[in-house]
Order: sequence, then structure tokens, then C-alpha cells
Amino acid sequence: MANITAALVKELREKTGAGMMDCKNALNETNGDIEAAIDWLRTKGLAKAAKKAGRVAAEGLVAVESSGHTAAVLEVNSETDFVARNEQFQAFVRETAKIALNGNDTMEKLASANFPGEATTVSEKLQNLIATIGENMTLRRVDTLKVNKGFIASYTHNTISEGLGKIGVAVALESEGDVEVLSTIGRQIAMHIAATSPLALDASGIDAATIEREKAVLAEKNAGKPANIMEKIIENGLKSFFKEVTLVEQAFVHDPSKTVAQILKETEGKAGAPIVLKGYIRYALGEGIEKEEALDFAAEVAAAAGTKA
Repeated sequence: MANITAALVKELREKTGAGMMDCKNALNETNGDIEAAIDWLRTKGLAKAAKKAGRVAAEGLVAVESSGHTAAVLEVNSETDFVARNEQFQAFVRETAKIALNGNDTMEKLASANFPGEATTVSEKLQNLIATIGENMTLRRVDTLKVNKGFIASYTHNTISEGLGKIGVAVALESEGDVEVLSTIGRQIAMHIAATSPLALDASGIDAATIEREKAVLAEKNAGKPANIMEKIIENGLKSFFKEVTLVEQAFVHDPSKTVAQILKETEGKAGAPIVLKGYIRYALGEGIEKEEALDFAAEVAAAAGTKA
């Protein structure tokens, strides 16, 4: 029997996208012949994933999993919205979010973590799912939040199933106050975040490049003004900008007469203790992914025929 090295298994995985154990079995069956192993995987339907890896995957699901003191938000992409309604896909996304919640808080850790009840990793489970369903799918991103005391509230928008939707939000409130009160206001703030998509928690979280771009826009709009007046215009303009894009300064969607910070301050009385908004996560499905423009039917037929529509 040929010596099946880890390097050989890795090479076959890269060429086919099949799971590690499937690659090892294929090499054992073909005495280490990599080309024959590829054919063996193809006959078993396990090399399909590699063919689909180049397709744009911008649909899928965002999952939010919370235990009260910790939360994980995960995005898993597919090519079509149809797959998001597949029960196997939903089960995979939900279970993977639970795995992320249990300390696997980076993509590297998550992909290599064991998938419960199976002798595969999360990455291998996904490759098998690709082969079964027939679409490209990707683990795109994951983030976690934690508080020692308090509550992490969550919200999903365009929900397909519990904790699964197209927008997922988690909000961390640190407090020794009443958990029920924290849960209620936390969910309202999570809904606010889903609706307004703030850039940061407060002004200190806005990156320098964004601030410089905003200054440049204000300067361009007010070109020709004296330097001392320009300085004041930019200062006031940035204050207005921060009110629009930072969570604590935004007008609360449930009561626009007050900011989020003011609402939290008022809630402290009901909770019986100070409340600190420690952080939040907001994922919108497919944001930042460049989607392929679909051809109209006539153009698609013409393209297939090699002619112009």
C-alpha cells in the first residue's frame, strides 16, 4: 500500500474541495495516484465543490446565537436565496453559530472546529453540503460579544427561522440591573441598529480616514470661506455627522425625540443600576460582495449561441 502523506491529502483537497477523510479514502483506494483519486471522488460525487468555488455567493443566511452573556453573529453565503430555505443549510448555519459561541471566535478556529456528531470539521461539513445541494457556499465572517454582568440582546430581520435572517444584530449591555429590563431595551436597540446601520458606537470609533473624507466634503461645499469661519463650519459639520452615524448619538427609532444614550440613561432607573453599552455587531447579508449582474433571457440565449442579442 502506498504511503499516504498529509501533503498528498492536502494537495488532493486543494484540487477537489473534498473533505479530508474523503481525500484520504480516495488515495488509499487508488494507491496514492492523485489523478485516479480525483476520478474516484468524482464518481462518488465528492469533487463537485471545487467546480463551484468560483461562483459568486452573496445570498445565504446571517445567524445570531446568544446565551445571555455571550453572543455570536455568523454569515454563511450561498449563490441563491433558494438555498437559504433549505433545511439542511439552515441546520448547518445554526449549528455552526453555536460552535462559534463556544470559543471558536475566528474564521480559522471555526473552520477547523469539529462538527458535532460527525467525524468532520466545520469546513469539511460545508464542502459535503456543497456537493449535496449543488451550489457554492462560503463561511464569510464571524464575530462574538461577551459581558461578565448584564445581558446581550439580539434581533434578526427578514427572519426565515428562529435566529436566522438577512440582518443579524447583537447588543451587549453591561449592568447589574434587572435582566428583564435589560433584555427589553437591548432588543429595542438591536432593532434600531438593524434599521439605522450606525458606523460606530461613538465618535471615538470612527476611523480617521472617514473623518478626513467628511472634512474634505465640508471644505469643498464651503470653498472660499475665511479660514476662521471654515474651521467652525467643519467643527459643526462633524458634530452633525456624528449624530447621524454613531449609535449613542442617533435619534432612537422608537422615540426620535431622544438619543440612544438618553434612552439608556432613563432606563437605568427601571433597571436599578447603571447601564453601559459595551458594543454591538451588525451583519447584513451580502454587504460588500460584488454581485454578478444577471443577463436578461434574450442576452443569455445570445451569449450561449455566441451571437449578439
